[in-house]
Amino acid sequence: MVGRACARLTAGFALLAIAMTADSAPTGVDVGATLKQVIESRFAGSHVLDVQLSPIPGLYEVFMGDQNVYADATGDHLIVGSMIETQSKQNLTQARLNERGKIDFSALPLNQAIKVVKGNGSRKFAVFSDPDCPYCQQLEKTLLSVTDITMYVFLFPIPALHPQAPVKAHAIWCAPDRSAAWNQWMHEKILPPTKTCGGDPIDAVQKLGDELHIDSTPTLFFADGRRVAGAIPVEELQKYLTPGGAPKAATSAPKPAAK
Repeated sequence: MVGRACARLTAGFALLAIAMTADSAPTGVDVGATLKQVIESRFAGSHVLDVQLSPIPGLYEVFMGDQNVYADATGDHLIVGSMIETQSKQNLTQARLNERGKIDFSALPLNQAIKVVKGNGSRKFAVFSDPDCPYCQQLEKTLLSVTDITMYVFLFPIPALHPQAPVKAHAIWCAPDRSAAWNQWMHEKILPPTKTCGGDPIDAVQKLGDELHIDSTPTLFFADGRRVAGAIPVEELQKYLTPGGAPKAATSAPKPAAK
């Protein structure tokens, strides 16, 4: 999510195509295979998982794990951003990501996460977080006003963006009180002594993140399996913590283009 997450791959998609063809794909062309080949060859490290028609004729929805982009049949033009259905004001891009990114929450290896409990701990979610990601720190500030949660923090440093994050992640995991160490670092910038320890799961969590196609932090998974990438505002977070309460409408209408 641009503007609310630290991304490994989305930086490669920092373009917005102004031209977009509305023509249908040529007969006999496998658009999915074409888009996969073109996009993955032009953006190193990207992975196209699925391609489907979008609600707009001639425009294809390209699913990349933690984001959807939109492309013409050739892959020569991409659009990065949200598609809004104007009558209902529903964010179709976010709705599709929620649908496609669902997981079996009970299958997460929670023993590889730091367990943080507030209040009665009744509302559970997991977050893949980088100790040096400013958006992860922003999410932690948001959580200060949220109670009755159990948060499972999967330490997911992104060294390409934050070279010191792996060392910090290891130190936090190996601290005598991981939950306290995590909170102290994220809120007070106090880091426990740097050390290693047996059973450190940081490398395993990296593999898990790859399997779940996590390319940005923070990435959250809620108890019903819904997935959201980015440091979402507290009102939105509260809705996701309520079963079936994820917001469906865009929060505001798009602003008109400047003249």
